[in-house]
Amino acid sequence: MRKTSLYATGAALAAAAALAASPATIAPLAAQSSTIRARAEIRGEGITGTADFREVAAESAGATDPRYTVGTIAVEISVKVTGLAPGAHGVHLHEIGKCEPDFSAAGGHFDPGPHGMTDPDANHPFHMGDLPNLIVGADGVGSFIVRTTRVTLSAGPTSVFDENGTAIIIHGNPDQGVTGEPKSGVSGGPRVACGVVTRIN
Repeated sequence: MRKTSLYATGAALAAAAALAASPATIAPLAAQSSTIRARAEIRGEGITGTADFREVAAESAGATDPRYTVGTIAVEISVKVTGLAPGAHGVHLHEIGKCEPDFSAAGGHFDPGPHGMTDPDANHPFHMGDLPNLIVGADGVGSFIVRTTRVTLSAGPTSVFDENGTAIIIHGNPDQGVTGEPKSGVSGGPRVACGVVTRIN
């Protein structure tokens, strides 16, 4: 993952601001023609869904959980997935825009910068790509709309469109929101679905 000294300040702010919790669901803003947008088609065994991304100015984004607020640009992420087991599932942005030959190709959690730590369980939940759990009902359907200022769609040190691209991963287990030993699985364990984030405008 590309590393740049410009990110150092952002990383420090993120570490200070981030805690393990789920932001409240937020209604989307009215569509804006100038907004940068992206989409990921999420697939897994018996699992289908989408993740839609759009970038807005953080100060106009409405109520945003401060634990996911760093900087002046916000990205709204709308996820809807079917075919998952009921309960909570960890969701994260991962450092490589690949889902093949298997979901491990997506690498660790998105966390660029000179002090980045992409191990999914270590330094968790302070990665730039950490997101709240997806809650799935008895019908196998889960959805959320959240905003984060930890990443951008536009060019910059925390853009998801860096040289490696970015994927969104859904895990089989809940994200416990704590830091653990590498491979401990505290961030959600097995990867059950994956989608590559692709800009659409």
